[in-house]
Amino acid sequence: MLTEGEEQICLSCLERLPRTLFYHRKDNPVSQHFSAILPIVHATAFFHYQKGNEMTLLSYSFKYGKNKRLAYLLGRQAALELELQHTAYESVDMLIPVPLHPKREKKRGYNQSEWICMGLSSVWNIPIQTDILLRCVQTQTQTNKTVYKRWSNTQNAFDLKNEEMLQGRHVLLVDDVITTGSTLVACTKTLLRVPDVRVSLFGLSIA
Repeated sequence: MLTEGEEQICLSCLERLPRTLFYHRKDNPVSQHFSAILPIVHATAFFHYQKGNEMTLLSYSFKYGKNKRLAYLLGRQAALELELQHTAYESVDMLIPVPLHPKREKKRGYNQSEWICMGLSSVWNIPIQTDILLRCVQTQTQTNKTVYKRWSNTQNAFDLKNEEMLQGRHVLLVDDVITTGSTLVACTKTLLRVPDVRVSLFGLSIA
């Protein structure tokens, strides 16, 4: 039962969520993985996502259960802790959520990554841009796909609009769950088509 001042999740449960603690290290496993593929500034994930753990249940709630407010609250909690413990994102100019195809977003009613961005932005005061990176191909869901299928499923799925807004900027690309990283790689490659753009990556959780 929630007490006064608690919303969606009690404080003791929030404290027990499995944090990666990757954000303490610039050379953390997430950053190492993506840096081997792309010229990124930094990358991290905040929570562990494992079958049956608390984060799995929470992710299902905000991704499929229409509980967008939970995505906001978890993003805000991550921002509060990162603000105290890490300075890697001080130079970030804008937050860009991994986009959904318009048809999928209309069916779901919202983009959960955008609501995570809203939570981050509520602490960091960094603007969110949703009209730059676009999903132009409606890919099939990534759930239960092999690694190869996940990578091939996202190739050429994204495009840019208002590219001039990215020139010389440091962008934080935000996703809800990092699995193989194929979606973030495809998005980052698209963003890096713009001269002088710098990209960092943030996943609320990592499988």
